[in-house]
Amino acid sequence: MSYAIASSLPDQARKTVGEALQETLVDLIDLSLLAKQAHWNLIGPRFRPLHLQLDEVVTTARNYTDLVAERLAAVGISPDGRSATVARETGLPQLAGGWLKDDALVPRVVELHTALIDRVRTRLPEVGEADPVSEDLLIQLLAELEKSAWMWQAENAS
Repeated sequence: MSYAIASSLPDQARKTVGEALQETLVDLIDLSLLAKQAHWNLIGPRFRPLHLQLDEVVTTARNYTDLVAERLAAVGISPDGRSATVARETGLPQLAGGWLKDDALVPRVVELHTALIDRVRTRLPEVGEADPVSEDLLIQLLAELEKSAWMWQAENAS
């Protein structure tokens, strides 16, 4: 296969890393869209703090979307963040349309985080063998996602 961008990774490592990062890119784009959808449709007495907390999820997802896409490009793989690709390939659970009550939203956001954390964790072993730089990026992402998941879980902890 011919690549427009050269990489120091061997072809098989590039393929492995490319697939893992592309899947992560799609999931991050979807997380940012789902969190924004929830942000716009949130109702209930805890509206204001959860509204702001959803913005933090969006910011983290968008920041890592850019980092993952740029890593893909750096290893010579064209990132695909088109809406059709995200709709077809996301592995995240989806939110129902309409208003979202604050007490029902929190477990859904935890579910989104858990799904993405699990998906990224399953990619780590192969990526780690193929490219420690990409592995490090995924580890940093996991740290942010797990911190956010903890904060969302604390919302309903008793």
